[in-house]
Amino acid sequence: MGKKTTRRGFDPNDFRWFSDEAVEKLKKAQDEIQWLLDRGYKFDTVLPFVSNHYLFSARQRLALQRSVSSSVKFEKRKKSMLPLETAKDGCIYIDGFNLIITLEVALSGSPVILGRDGVMRDLAGLHGTYRIIDKTDTALKLIGKSLNALSVQAAIFYLDAPVSNSGRLGRKIIECSYDWNIPVDVELVPNADTVLSKMNRVVTSDAIILDSCTGWFNLAREIIENYISNTWIVDLT
Repeated sequence: MGKKTTRRGFDPNDFRWFSDEAVEKLKKAQDEIQWLLDRGYKFDTVLPFVSNHYLFSARQRLALQRSVSSSVKFEKRKKSMLPLETAKDGCIYIDGFNLIITLEVALSGSPVILGRDGVMRDLAGLHGTYRIIDKTDTALKLIGKSLNALSVQAAIFYLDAPVSNSGRLGRKIIECSYDWNIPVDVELVPNADTVLSKMNRVVTSDAIILDSCTGWFNLAREIIENYISNTWIVDLT
């Protein structure tokens, strides 16, 4: 028997919550949240205040939470984003769960949020739990294909050790990487955010890391746009 088909990061109500009309409301709310953030208001106060006004669902609030930042942070991320053509200039350091789950969500036909920083983010919300699904192998193959196309010299995947099945995923990454013809390693660490936030040449869409790392590659968007057709992109740009 084949693997059970799993639609990562999908909710049946997404068709209503991210309809064209709903997205326009999300954009308007995003403008208001960013305006308040730019004037010193705290995110944890502003997000529920504006979301309550529009009566947004928990999923819509999560989309805003993952896509909205202040103008200062957007500008910092823009300046620290590295051109993809420089990926060949050394090893890259990959936020493993972050990249793989985003691709699994895109492959599942579930909504992917495109924020004003140009980054695509998922709404899977796994909260420390992960299991390999029928989309995992395809996601890894696309990562390898992209790394080869960019002539990356080597890659290290960082996985949060406390997350369930991190060891299994690490072994699968190594197994799949044999076809990539580049050196690949996997590091299981207590907190990948903490490690990657101090580094350069990072692959992630995690805002915490993007706001602290020296330089980053927008690889998830590159893979989605080049290799995953008909992705459901909720464009909040």
